[in-house]
Amino acid sequence: MDRMWLGPRGLHVEMAEPQDAEAIAAIHAEGFYRGWPAEDFIGFIDGRDTPTFIACDARRRIAGFATLRLAADEAELISIAVAKRWRGKGVGEALMRALLADLMHSPARRLFLEVAADNPAAIALYRKFGFAELGRRTGYYPRAEGGAATALVMGRDLG
Repeated sequence: MDRMWLGPRGLHVEMAEPQDAEAIAAIHAEGFYRGWPAEDFIGFIDGRDTPTFIACDARRRIAGFATLRLAADEAELISIAVAKRWRGKGVGEALMRALLADLMHSPARRLFLEVAADNPAAIALYRKFGFAELGRRTGYYPRAEGGAATALVMGRDLG
């Protein structure tokens, strides 16, 4: 099965490879207070149950990524992030379309995620793709300035 999807502005979405881990970790660090090391992403990329998608150009310059965890008939969006210069240009939507299409070929029937309640752009993206709030985790995401943001737990059926 060909695992490549069209993206915006000359980008496409494909499966990540171990050599992409440094770039993915850099994008993750741009978007999250506590970025994860490249070694974590190599583990995801090499893992059978943690597919990682990248949005990139023909020269494999990565604009964003998404990592899933598959467990029985459920999937979790572990992380999704878009490089600052690519935000607001449809990269997150392209990644979501690709991972949802890919999940149709898996046993997963439900997809879950957590998102910071103070991230309206991400929440809007998830709602656009049919996610609904299932619960909240107060004080879940630590912030650089101190304190912590509430996480919204969201989910959707996969059909």
